[in-house]
Amino acid sequence: MAHIKIMGTLLAKPGKAGELEALLFSMAPHCRAEQGNLRWDIWRDQTKADRYVLDELYLNNAAVEAHHETPHFKNYLSKIHDLADRNAIVLEPALVANKNGW
Repeated sequence: MAHIKIMGTLLAKPGKAGELEALLFSMAPHCRAEQGNLRWDIWRDQTKADRYVLDELYLNNAAVEAHHETPHFKNYLSKIHDLADRNAIVLEPALVANKNGW
């Protein structure tokens, strides 16, 4: 079973950084509570405060699919295009070390 990592970059549209941050922060507890979620973190760019990176880790592809069916993800999709330009990549492990035992 291979874990799945999603890395997303979101650059707020002009005047939308506060709304973007609020949307992302509101999602965090819901995403972290999903059964197949191992990690869901938000990072802010030190040099460009309106750019965020989502660092997500899921148990497997089924967990990613389940995440995409949640009300909070569907709400995110309904709003994100008005708030930010986004890019995401979906990754599988190639050579990954983890001190946490998974």
